[in-house]
Amino acid sequence: MQEAKVKSLQKALEILNCFIEEPLLGVTEISDKFGLYKSNVHNILSTFKVMGYLEQDEASGRYKLGIQAFKLGYALKDTFSIIKICQPFMQELANKSNQRVYLAIPYETEIYYLEATYPIESVTLMRSVFGMKASYHCTGLGKAMLAYMSQDFVEEICSRPLKRFTENTITQGERLKEELELIRGRGYAIDDMEHEFGIRCVAIPIRNAAGTVLAALSISGAYRDFPEEKVESYALMLKEDIMEIEKRI
Repeated sequence: MQEAKVKSLQKALEILNCFIEEPLLGVTEISDKFGLYKSNVHNILSTFKVMGYLEQDEASGRYKLGIQAFKLGYALKDTFSIIKICQPFMQELANKSNQRVYLAIPYETEIYYLEATYPIESVTLMRSVFGMKASYHCTGLGKAMLAYMSQDFVEEICSRPLKRFTENTITQGERLKEELELIRGRGYAIDDMEHEFGIRCVAIPIRNAAGTVLAALSISGAYRDFPEEKVESYALMLKEDIMEIEKRI
């Protein structure tokens, strides 16, 4: 990683990044976290507030992300051409399967969600997932991508503590490697209530001509709507559309 040239700007952005994990923070909390004088923290937060990247809660005096941060994130979304390529396919998949469809990309040791589409009948349930993150080991999207990534990266993920989310979560590295081998054999991953109880999904990676994993698509829904025959059907739908998507990348 390259060294930052402007240390003061680096520190200010590190402070802004804190709001990704904690939506509401005060001067004292940030001062303690970074070992900075409260006056310095106040000046940084006040500057972000003036620029619209932060807002101040009237009741508590603590800070939260402002509209300018949202606008910046929305502009970033438009730079991902893969969203534009996938979105029409995703909407068609959502309508055909009557389930939710998700698009995510690999980013360092986690996956990041870029887009979600919903069946027409479920328009009231729509919500933005852009920028949300999750782990590789417990999601269909994550396992689908991990199965086709480098052995070194697989070893890195499998050697880390694997957090348990449900009783079905894979928490042992060797067991995860076995699951990845199974995924490569059948061509798709399944999240069998491993991240969230009652939710099942099937996922397939999107790769370029060199075989590099770029993203993954999943069809997700309530466990009761995912009997084995439906899993096979959803996997086939995904495979057909991903073949067309990969031609356009």
